[in-house]
Amino acid sequence: MIWEHVKGDIVSSPRGCIVFDDSVLDKNHSHDIDLVRRQYSGNAHGLIKGIGMVNCLYVNPDSGQYWIVDYRLFDPDGDGKTKLDHVHDMLITLVGAKTIAFDRVLVDSWYVTKELMLLIESLGKIYYCPLKDNRQLDDSGGERKYRRADALTWTPEELAQGKLVKIKDFPTNHKVKLFRVAVSTIRTDFV
Repeated sequence: MIWEHVKGDIVSSPRGCIVFDDSVLDKNHSHDIDLVRRQYSGNAHGLIKGIGMVNCLYVNPDSGQYWIVDYRLFDPDGDGKTKLDHVHDMLITLVGAKTIAFDRVLVDSWYVTKELMLLIESLGKIYYCPLKDNRQLDDSGGERKYRRADALTWTPEELAQGKLVKIKDFPTNHKVKLFRVAVSTIRTDFV
């Protein structure tokens, strides 16, 4: 339904970005709402009673405008779907049924899975997502064992241009480019 309300307002760009994120609507004082369940809230930094939502936004980087284009309620007891399943479904719908121009998908570290990253690549899109420090990577071309992302060493050239690595459990010859970026803390992101 939300798509029907916003599709005429969207100003698209070939450089458009799709952003997937989840949120929890706090219902700590509710006792009889079917979708309320205990789940982790990043805002509360802990478990709360709430309704989970997976949100999909479209961002036009040229104009700075953004629109909510889809969302799904997180109800694994009712539909058997994970948050990752909802992101997958929304992405496929965006590409197949909603004619909206975008070339990048942005997700947080919760969604960094082999299946989702390979799906995004198969659709000809670029992804940008933070990588957790404990993610196992190989930057040696198979000469050394996998190491944690936070244990990688970076040359000045790699800091400027990125570092090509293999993520453990990804296909044998599949590499991604990591970038070391400063946000509020130093973290490792990849595209």
